Amino acid sequence: MLVGKNARRVAIVGGVRTPFARGNGAYAQAGNQDMLTAALRGVVDAYGLQGQRLDEVAAGAVMKHPSQWNLTRECVLESGLAAETPGLDLQRACGTSLEAAILVGNKIALGQIDSAIAGGVDSVSDPPVVFPRTFQQLLLKSFRGETGRQRLAPWFGLRMRHLRPVLPGLAEPRTGLSMGESAELMVKTWGITRTDQDQLALESHQKAAAAYADGFYADLVRDYLGLTQDDNIRRDSSLERLAQLRPAFDRSGTGSITAGNSTPMTDGASAVLLASEAWARERNLPVLAYLTYGKVAAVDFADKREGLLMAPAYAVPRMLSDARLKLQDFDYYEIHEAFAGQVLCTLKAWADPAFCRDRLGLRDALGTIDRSRLNVKGGSLAIGHPFAATGARIVATLAKTLHEKGAKRGLISVCTAGGMGVSAILER
Repeated sequence: MLVGKNARRVAIVGGVRTPFARGNGAYAQAGNQDMLTAALRGVVDAYGLQGQRLDEVAAGAVMKHPSQWNLTRECVLESGLAAETPGLDLQRACGTSLEAAILVGNKIALGQIDSAIAGGVDSVSDPPVVFPRTFQQLLLKSFRGETGRQRLAPWFGLRMRHLRPVLPGLAEPRTGLSMGESAELMVKTWGITRTDQDQLALESHQKAAAAYADGFYADLVRDYLGLTQDDNIRRDSSLERLAQLRPAFDRSGTGSITAGNSTPMTDGASAVLLASEAWARERNLPVLAYLTYGKVAAVDFADKREGLLMAPAYAVPRMLSDARLKLQDFDYYEIHEAFAGQVLCTLKAWADPAFCRDRLGLRDALGTIDRSRLNVKGGSLAIGHPFAATGARIVATLAKTLHEKGAKRGLISVCTAGGMGVSAILER
């Protein structure tokens, strides 16, 4: 124990995010720093933190420019917080902001700090475009030259191929497969049907639309660059329309993952305020819920021993063991919808006795969940998924849901690139 001898409870005060926007759309001219700053300002304004020094702000982005090496700190300096507030950059792919919440939550629990913001941001509309390594080496060779002739000589080798831009790739370096292609392998392995995937996608849009109509997101989503709501929600979606879409990643005739049951490329940012109970109470701030457990797992997807996005199927049961809880001991479940098929694979794995015995080392299957309690305010399929921002979005959404419903406990599960998964438990 680095500071205290007794763990303190980690209070979730609340969160704010920008509306999430489809890539190359409403936020085409905005970058990571613009959007994350907007989310932090939203938290500052919502909870009267102008000019105050917080103990930590931890956030990150999956795709960012080399110049953004100190992204979070730069956003803090524009957020309205005191300039003495530290900023920390971190990244665990799609689990980044949930990992940030767990990180600062641990510091609060240990007594190292009393207050923190966890967040994340991503822009697919402003990707870091670089030149090939061969051009980099040419530049460096010229830079190292000690004479004018030595500095000029490398440029005689310049060719057009040196100027061909290199875009950030979404394929896994170990397999060369995109996330969608990897998800196709998973749904084939688990026998997930196209109809079931489309049904989950439809429910995501319906739930998100209903949550906006009920005013649930009024204080969680702040207007930004002309958007007042997430612009991917399809209020007129139907199974018939979804069924008309062609497979996006496997066109051999056996593919079932489409643009309709996949998360769209998205821009946006989110942030959530966490604190010790005493800190929140001194400032008359609400405590919506408590962050009580977190767990990370990884799987060997490169050797095809497990599906790329199946790590949450391992992280959650390990966390349940820590908490001495069953899968059914939750009022609400928030499972990140990278793909409808990925969610359904995870649920099917937990209900499968052989998987739970052979892969998880359990005596019995974890069992099923009440699907009516899953992603009740809409999930990533409808809302969108700016990679690093999703975790904080889910934490803020689930905390508010538990508070409003007077519910006891909620489960969070987020799959990530690289075959990892991050999970957490919120309680009241």
